Amino acid sequence: MATFSTTNLFLLILMLGSVRGERGVVLSSKLIHRFSDDLRRFSGEVTPPVYGSKEYLRRLLVGDLQRQKMKMKLGHQRQLLFPSDGGQAFASGNDLGWLHYTWIDIGTPSVSFLVAIDDGSDLLWVPCDCEQCAPLSAINYSSLDLDKNLNEYSLNDSSTSKPLNCSHQLCDLGPECKSPTESCPYTVQYRSVSTSSSGQLVEDVLLLSSSNSPSNSPLKASILFGCGKKQSGDYLNGVAPNGVLGLGLGDISVPSVLAKSGLIRNSFSLCFNDNGSGRLFFGDQGSTAHHWTPLLPYDGKYSTYVVGVDAFCVGKGPCLKQTAFHALIDSGTSFTVVPLEVYKKVVQEFDREANAVRANFDVPWEYCYESGGQVPDFPSVKLVLSNNESFVVQNPIFIFQGSQGILGYCLALQMIPGDVAIIGQNFMTGYRMVFDRENLQFGWSRSDCQDHNNGTSGPNSAPSSLPTDEEQRRQGGHAVAPAIAGRAPSKTSDASGSVNVPLLRLLCLLIFSGINMLRYVDT
Repeated sequence: MATFSTTNLFLLILMLGSVRGERGVVLSSKLIHRFSDDLRRFSGEVTPPVYGSKEYLRRLLVGDLQRQKMKMKLGHQRQLLFPSDGGQAFASGNDLGWLHYTWIDIGTPSVSFLVAIDDGSDLLWVPCDCEQCAPLSAINYSSLDLDKNLNEYSLNDSSTSKPLNCSHQLCDLGPECKSPTESCPYTVQYRSVSTSSSGQLVEDVLLLSSSNSPSNSPLKASILFGCGKKQSGDYLNGVAPNGVLGLGLGDISVPSVLAKSGLIRNSFSLCFNDNGSGRLFFGDQGSTAHHWTPLLPYDGKYSTYVVGVDAFCVGKGPCLKQTAFHALIDSGTSFTVVPLEVYKKVVQEFDREANAVRANFDVPWEYCYESGGQVPDFPSVKLVLSNNESFVVQNPIFIFQGSQGILGYCLALQMIPGDVAIIGQNFMTGYRMVFDRENLQFGWSRSDCQDHNNGTSGPNSAPSSLPTDEEQRRQGGHAVAPAIAGRAPSKTSDASGSVNVPLLRLLCLLIFSGINMLRYVDT
């Protein structure tokens, strides 16, 4: 009996170890707000907007408006993307389109690319064997502090590169190719018909960093991406000159491919802090500290991250009646917008409880107040999500500061046509948000975004090749994806010193949420 028990114990330990290994590695990337000082050197902009100024605010809101118009036009076709990189990510200035960027390494030998992070599309593409691309000379991006030119990918220069054939399952227009052995073409239309990338699909290795790896040795994972031979529109004028990293739910996105390969869990986390930076973790499925609410289908399918809000709560009283709505969680939108009828109830209650003198700061927000030079004491704001889970908004206000200190603040909330809200970065500040695609749930817990203490260990190396067509078709299993992260605004802390624009940091994290449709067409 003693021998039997010892054996059982040994087997149990092995089983536990096996389960732990199956959780997968956690891959991370640091993100920086597009208006932050860290990113100024990357922006190429001589006179960026002053932090917290009206011009700073105006540019964020203009970006939000463009995204909202795009979402209304593209609707359910909107896709989400995912970046997988263990390096720094930077938020850009005006010269680079106010997007967030991160360095990734592709190929053998590896070549580095500064790609824009976009959670609104699926495809990763980089300039490749260029016929019509943005200039890559460092002289065109003097503020980037580059010691060499931006890179261009070439299929002939990487020993691990191979074109994707038209016969591959992920070549959408394969049947339209003249031969199944031809290279699969692609065209992605962004935000406007004038901005696009086209070329051919390629398979190669992407170098990844693991937060759990005892060494600095990168993981290598086979991924699919676009060899971008021709760019148009904004991509020829300094926006994403070195490529775009998609974070979407489509099968061709980097996170989806990594998940199906079994490298990471099908989940990722995004964290925003108050300095315009943040953390991105791939494979992060949260911790016991997280609250959870289900992700909901949009137009009958899971094409984006949507949650249900049962009620909007303001101040100390009961939650407001008839304030339920569906909300898109969008890290690319700076300020939260809600349906008109909900907006009316919220601002009226906020105004009643604020009990402060109204002010006019010549901004789009209607409800602004004087604060007497002090850090404002404002009514609390909370969302009750499905499953009766409370999401307390840390910074629903935007603070204005002048030479003599704090001038006042506004409730940073706007209305939007239709019945679907957009939860922007100002509501996300101070949280580690988990997008658990495997279990179709969204989680959140308070965090300063400085570290990840709940990572899980996993395989020490990635699969040597992409999943087969049969594996691509197989549903369920251990497929895992990635995680997107960023930084968010945080609470105001002190009236002295730099303006504590909580919402500001809400930054408009990049990401062209405009890439809705990924079409593969003849180039």
